[in-house]
Amino acid sequence: MIDAPSETAAATDALASAHAPAATDTAETPQDRLTRAKEASRATARLTSDEKAHALEAIAQALEANAALIIAANALDIERGRESGIGEGLIDRLRLDEKRVAALASAVRDVAGLADPVGQVVGGHRMPNGVTLQQVRVPFGVVGAIYEARPNVTVDIAALALRSGNASVLRGGSAARESNTVLVRVMRDALEGAGVTPEAIQTVDDFGRDGAKALMRGRGFVDVLVPRGSASLIETVVTESIVPVIETGAGNVHIVLDESAPDDWAREIVVNAKVQRPSVCNAVETVLVLRQAAPRLVPMIASALESEGVAIHGDDIVAGMVAGVIPATEEDWATEYLSLDIAIKVVDTLDDALAHIRRYSTGHTESIVTTDTRNAERFLAEVDSAVVMVNASTRFTDGGEFGFGAEVGISTQKLHTRGPMGLTELTSTKWLARGAGQTRA
Repeated sequence: MIDAPSETAAATDALASAHAPAATDTAETPQDRLTRAKEASRATARLTSDEKAHALEAIAQALEANAALIIAANALDIERGRESGIGEGLIDRLRLDEKRVAALASAVRDVAGLADPVGQVVGGHRMPNGVTLQQVRVPFGVVGAIYEARPNVTVDIAALALRSGNASVLRGGSAARESNTVLVRVMRDALEGAGVTPEAIQTVDDFGRDGAKALMRGRGFVDVLVPRGSASLIETVVTESIVPVIETGAGNVHIVLDESAPDDWAREIVVNAKVQRPSVCNAVETVLVLRQAAPRLVPMIASALESEGVAIHGDDIVAGMVAGVIPATEEDWATEYLSLDIAIKVVDTLDDALAHIRRYSTGHTESIVTTDTRNAERFLAEVDSAVVMVNASTRFTDGGEFGFGAEVGISTQKLHTRGPMGLTELTSTKWLARGAGQTRA
């Protein structure tokens, strides 16, 4: 008897075939893919809520069934990433293992279980002449995304776009090329099996920079474009696109500790916000400690962070309280480390803390640890970021944690949407007018 091939060997063999062109992948230019996505968006807009939920369940099952194939592809990306020295922060974002693939499938099911926003009535009234007006939610059409080293985003955006009646065009970058190729193939096959056009999920990764340029220049085909990644990537997309962009910002995130902050809250919130997953945009990068609290809190916080392997960049006051502190420079206050590094600064008053945040924040998430109600309410009112917290870890700024199932990104702009973006944020509205022969005088 010939032994059956191992799961790993089978996955490797399947990985080779996964890169072969599918029958539907006939496009030779990025524009062809955008055109097909636009056509598919008209079909996805007509899907019922149950049909979309069924298609998403098919995707979830396909992710689980193809976990070994996905992980094998991801291993190639990890290997190439290490060889090119992209850093452990990005490696962590890039990595897919059994647990993370299972989490992707679970997130898709969560999205399927959410209320369908399409058709929801936002408002309306009857005009004096008898014409009735309704404002209802409708899909954008085609949602584009440009991102890097985040294969989970491939699934999250495709699932959220489909549930909200949109088609998606994805540009996931070279760092996750193998992973994204397989993920897109798996999801497209699942859609086809569920009776939904696979053209609703497109990738332009194989066109490299030309694919990204097509997305940014795809006016009339791409209805909204969402960049996720480094500050330079986001800035490039914002400045070079001629299609509407929802800007997702870098996360130079702050936590303020005032005189009333309890020791255990301060320690646990700061450590969680920095250490749980330092490579993500909602991890804290700077801690501001009010001067009267500094002798009590700074040594304790520093000790807790150092025990977790965190390198501390501090001002002169912090350096005088904690041995081995790296002297902080102006650059440190503006840095999103995405690593086990943190900046700590002692400030005289809450006014000074707020001024520091206004100067250096990227408008993502800020938190204060306090039992002073006045300080808490002032912080909530005056800090101008997408998410402002009291006595909670900044790691909660996340679409999944907010109950959105997954997220397209975290918007740091003020038009259309702000904060974690879920299903509702992938819709626009239109007005429906129903009359009985009325004409305007």
